[in-house]
Amino acid sequence: MTFQEIYSKLNSILPAGAITKVEENIIQPRITLSKNYLKEVCRYLHQTEGLYFDFLSNLTAIDNGVINDSLEIIYNLYSIPYNHHFVLRVELPRTFSSEKAEEFVSFEDYQIPSIPSICDIWKSADWHEREAFDLMGIWFEGHPDLRRILMPADWKGHPLRKDYQNLETYHGIKVAY
Repeated sequence: MTFQEIYSKLNSILPAGAITKVEENIIQPRITLSKNYLKEVCRYLHQTEGLYFDFLSNLTAIDNGVINDSLEIIYNLYSIPYNHHFVLRVELPRTFSSEKAEEFVSFEDYQIPSIPSICDIWKSADWHEREAFDLMGIWFEGHPDLRRILMPADWKGHPLRKDYQNLETYHGIKVAY
């Protein structure tokens, strides 16, 4: 199945505005999607005959910087039986604005961006989402065990964000950079 056919199938099930950008003339074609439709689209891609994206090969986060005021989540999807692949992309504001924001902040001094977890669709998302949470400060709603995976549990901040302030000490020990 071509990228254009995959895009047409998605476009046929989604309301106008759900897909915000399509880039097909690049090495890895990608569709940018509103986060409100992420779960629905992922479930459709995984369960639909002819598509059957059975493998989430990677999930990563990108910080577009304070000036652009956004973060991105990139999902590399692959269908082993049908041998097709593409990239699904979701852009998020750097801060999460909601009445329920306090629920999503565990140890940070600021509100963090939020997106639905897809662990229930692809089990491989579990550790990828934990890594994106740990290093970039993105909350994955509904994740069964969202906690730090690389940094100590009481580490302050998210070290891969461009606005991260290096700690001078950690538990009285000088942090070297």
